[in-house]
Amino acid sequence: MTEPARVADVISALEARYPVGQAQSWDADGLAVGSRTAEVGGILYTVDVTLEVVREAVSLGADLVVAHHPLLLRPVHAVDVDHPKGRIVAELLAGGVSLYVAHTNADVPPGGVVDSLARALGLVDPRPLAVTGAADVGLGRIGSLLEARSLRRFAQQVAEVLPVTGGGIRVSGDWEQPVRSVAVQAGAGDDLLDAARTAGADVYLTSDLRHHPASEARAWTQGPALVDVPHWAAESLWLPVVRELVAADLAARGLSVPAELSSVCTDPWNHRV
Repeated sequence: MTEPARVADVISALEARYPVGQAQSWDADGLAVGSRTAEVGGILYTVDVTLEVVREAVSLGADLVVAHHPLLLRPVHAVDVDHPKGRIVAELLAGGVSLYVAHTNADVPPGGVVDSLARALGLVDPRPLAVTGAADVGLGRIGSLLEARSLRRFAQQVAEVLPVTGGGIRVSGDWEQPVRSVAVQAGAGDDLLDAARTAGADVYLTSDLRHHPASEARAWTQGPALVDVPHWAAESLWLPVVRELVAADLAARGLSVPAELSSVCTDPWNHRV
């Protein structure tokens, strides 16, 4: 009789791909709720953990949620069910659902969040903008499109690749300027604006760009055009990738666990006027 998969088995597969030692020092990666010894009959992959996602997991019979964003990044001193995070923890426990987080440790390696975004956009041989470990491990990615295209057409391509959200996509640059070299950073990417410029990127795609850093970046004569995309949308492209990788790694060990991608859009912006 085949032994059932346990939370520890899934964690082992995840951490072989995304070592927790590669996470930023301020981060909160790893098992957040639940037990490593619990059996896993189903996995739900999501970017964010919300009440709706937890209830989706319960309805699907998934007893492990693998999320990108930490639920408990900032210190919590009580599980107060009148607090949004306390309610989520309480519903996870009541539903018998464990929660594992792969955040910044999943950003930097091949097959990670940023790599998934770069490859979904069709970038050839994407490499880190800022190396933090081995040559293929680091922050952001830069690569080339097979054929140059206008910034307008590139922005349209981005819109076709990403799931639709209420916030939409913002662009700064000349619509007709040619784009071939593309730098990307999934999630908030103000800190790599200079790296994208010095790497010679024609365009830099990221999320949550603030007014002053974006304005200063565009003031450079040789600065890249900017494409600001919804944070959730960019990072959601990793979910099918990690599901496939973990399933393959479990199968190599004789384990099979059904896995679903969350259907919940957790982007906080749902209207634009």
